[in-house]
Amino acid sequence: MNSELTFQDFLANQSVQVDLPAFALNVALAAVLAWILSRIYVAFGESLSNRQQFGRNFMLVATTTVLIISIVKSSLALSLGLVGALSIVRFRAAIKEPEELAYLFLNIAIGLGLGADQRVVTLVAFFVIAALIVVFHWSRRGGPNQNLYLTVDSQNHEKIALDRVVEILRRNFTGVDLKRFDETSTALEASFRVEFDDFARLEQAKRELLAANRDLRLTFLDVQGVGA
Repeated sequence: MNSELTFQDFLANQSVQVDLPAFALNVALAAVLAWILSRIYVAFGESLSNRQQFGRNFMLVATTTVLIISIVKSSLALSLGLVGALSIVRFRAAIKEPEELAYLFLNIAIGLGLGADQRVVTLVAFFVIAALIVVFHWSRRGGPNQNLYLTVDSQNHEKIALDRVVEILRRNFTGVDLKRFDETSTALEASFRVEFDDFARLEQAKRELLAANRDLRLTFLDVQGVGA
């Protein structure tokens, strides 16, 4: 009985002590790193979504994470309360591409590291990861193949099957990467990142797709132009 009262008193009497100058520095660093990350995402990301619009959320997410961790880390009662709150609140976001999720995790990691006052580790890890993103991007860009985003849209009851689309694309392109796929009873929309070394193959793929379903709507986008 006494142990229960002691534990309850411990939770009730805990006070949150936040070092305001250190907190302000952490928030400022999080905002700067999140802004840099948003620029990297816009310049080197390959998502089909509007990268500039998505990147505007990075600063808010990072600084909010710093605020939460800075308050929760000094109070066991608040930590337990946060667990309970997160079990009730469910965050649902329209994230359809793994790249968006990866950048969000990195953004949250910035807030977690700075909120825990691990500035050196967070800064070193961030710039190493940023350098890897840039190096990987330029190493892929140096290849001989041309990259395009292809969207196949079928809006009738006799919509083309996805496996038929993939079969045609693989026959004509050197690389086919499915980025997004949405299907209903009367519609199909699929987005691919395709690689090819001859524009004649691009024209051949277009002819075969339209022969399979004449009502298809095809959209080609330059990889470097998306989200610019």
